[in-house]
Amino acid sequence: MLASESPRRLSLLAQIGIAPDAVQPASIDETPLKAEQPRAHALRLAKEKARVAGESWRGARALILAADTVVACGRRILLKAESDKDVSDCLSLLSGRRHQVMTAVAVRKPDGAIKTALSLTRVAFKSLSAQEIRAYVQCGEGLGKAGGYAIQGRAEAFVRQINGSYSNVVGLPLQVTAGLLSGLGFTVL
Repeated sequence: MLASESPRRLSLLAQIGIAPDAVQPASIDETPLKAEQPRAHALRLAKEKARVAGESWRGARALILAADTVVACGRRILLKAESDKDVSDCLSLLSGRRHQVMTAVAVRKPDGAIKTALSLTRVAFKSLSAQEIRAYVQCGEGLGKAGGYAIQGRAEAFVRQINGSYSNVVGLPLQVTAGLLSGLGFTVL
């Protein structure tokens, strides 16, 4: 079962031959804890999503896959953009700078134990003009996205350099996910 409503995660899983038996998003409070670092935040949320989804899932023998993607500029966590202003603020901050994208993947086993892994990708944006930021805000792609952008869309034109997993930035690091599932005896590919 996939504990996410993200169509991107479903599509990425399909690339490695995985079609979840069920999709059941886990609704949790994603507010960072006081002084929580980005890596710890991503891991905590992924584990919590796997736990919550596992409690509500009736299939006792199910593996439950959950993930959480965090965009960080230094120690600052950039939350999912909920408004055009959020998208604009995020892009203004990321313009001409490097940032990190971390996705924590959690798999809840049938016995309730949770295994986790984390992928980190460094992304460098070119300097963005006010016009580029306005145009991106108007296209609406950044709403609901961590850091206010979707690399798999128009924002890829902003990327000067990427070091790490592209699928991680989209929202699910395939190599890490496949390794975690394979280690639990799940056939991948």
